[in-house]
Amino acid sequence: MKKLLIVLCIALFSFIETNAQVEYKVVTSVESIVPNGLGRSRLISANEEKDYKEFTTTQTEDDNTRNKSKRDEIRVKDFDETKLLNFYNIGGIRFQNIAANDAIITSKINTMIQEGWELAFVTSGVESEGGKGDGQGIFITRYLFKRTK
Repeated sequence: MKKLLIVLCIALFSFIETNAQVEYKVVTSVESIVPNGLGRSRLISANEEKDYKEFTTTQTEDDNTRNKSKRDEIRVKDFDETKLLNFYNIGGIRFQNIAANDAIITSKINTMIQEGWELAFVTSGVESEGGKGDGQGIFITRYLFKRTK
């Protein structure tokens, strides 16, 4: 009888897990690595949803029609923008700014976890100073959250 009950519980939990719908949310931090503190740094989180299919075309050998999606239709106008500090100031790299950004990003992550989100994956990349006269650079991190609907 106990074995049957265990098997039924496992089957029930397996069914619930496989039929549970999951939603995802991406939060992006963009931190400037422009010399002299001239860049902008932000934590961005979209509040509206977009269906990628509305802006997607399929290219084939027979039909290579250009995608005619308009930028203003793709653009998201409802989003949260949290100010972050730049990595550099006039004096060079500013570790206090990095610590401040860490505290703000941690606060966002903790708030989302309290709202039922789970941090599922983090990825980052950098486009750094390309030499004399470039003056461009960002450090971008994407935080992918998920939760059961």
